Amino acid sequence: MGSASSATPKDAPKRLPIIAVDAMGGDFGPSVVVPGALLAAHQDNFEVILVGNENDIQAELAKSPYAHRVHSISHTEEVALMGEKPSDILRRKKNATIQVACRLVKQGVADGVVSAGHSGASVACGMFILGRIPGVDRPALASIMPTENKPSIIVDVGANVDCKAHHLFQFGLMAGAYAKDLLGRENPSVGILSIGEEEGKGNSLVKEAYDIFKMAKGVNFVGNIEGRDLFIGEVDIAVCDGFVGNVVLKLSEGLSISLSRILKKELLTSTLAAKIGTFFARGAFSRFAKFVDYAEYGGAPLLGLQGIIIVCHGKSNTKAIANATRKAAQFVEKQTNVHLVQSILANEELTRFSKAIK
Repeated sequence: MGSASSATPKDAPKRLPIIAVDAMGGDFGPSVVVPGALLAAHQDNFEVILVGNENDIQAELAKSPYAHRVHSISHTEEVALMGEKPSDILRRKKNATIQVACRLVKQGVADGVVSAGHSGASVACGMFILGRIPGVDRPALASIMPTENKPSIIVDVGANVDCKAHHLFQFGLMAGAYAKDLLGRENPSVGILSIGEEEGKGNSLVKEAYDIFKMAKGVNFVGNIEGRDLFIGEVDIAVCDGFVGNVVLKLSEGLSISLSRILKKELLTSTLAAKIGTFFARGAFSRFAKFVDYAEYGGAPLLGLQGIIIVCHGKSNTKAIANATRKAAQFVEKQTNVHLVQSILANEELTRFSKAIK
């Protein structure tokens, strides 16, 4: 294992993707992050740089059969704490794991970042260290949601609580590139989350964004969608501001947890006949548990940066970290940022017009 500074340059031909992983992030730190990242790297053939306390990381590597997938360890003892402001972390903690990981991408040593740590710090470091893709005003967090038919995307889920109409438009364009490359949707449909399906429903932000989407080139815009439509899965991408999106995300997460608890409670207090029926239906219950498990979807990519950051849930387990790290590598391999730029450029005049009329 070499040091981070000895890594292959970013423009070297045909090298494996290298993902910088915040080993100290999340509620469980290296004990979960290290094995999760290594599992994904082994299964999908890429490498990781583990960022954090080297002693703690080495202790976990000693337990793993996949330690050969570690490109290097970037040692630092500073961590972004949950109670700290992102601006303070940027100014005062230059060696915090998330800052170090982002700088590795900026320097061309790594291709992407995965962190289950301070989400606000991840967004801030992405913005100020990696920088935005030209033409993108606001990077956006895109979360995958389980639905009746197939997983869909909701964007933004928390990076931007105050938005303008052309921001929502850019969110939809970026999520479209993500849906094509990582979800395999050839012509992803895009809807704006509103209080009614009809044109003209919603607040001024929604109405203005609707008008922009109608004029867009190469966008499969289907109009407004309501909250009840999210879990049906008829729309591939639901667009909203980060305030609404984060409420939807947390509500959905809480609802799935509560439903699981209610179901377990009912089974414990049910009759013998019901318990026998439950035994034969255990396969269906297992599939339901997988359906509502956030770990299946890894984390939310922060779209619009010159590099990719996957922001994970603080309570991420090994499976969630593995899926998030895998997603980052796929993002790199499929050159999703290139396709994202192409989508933005195809509608550059419309975006400029939308800004000018504000």
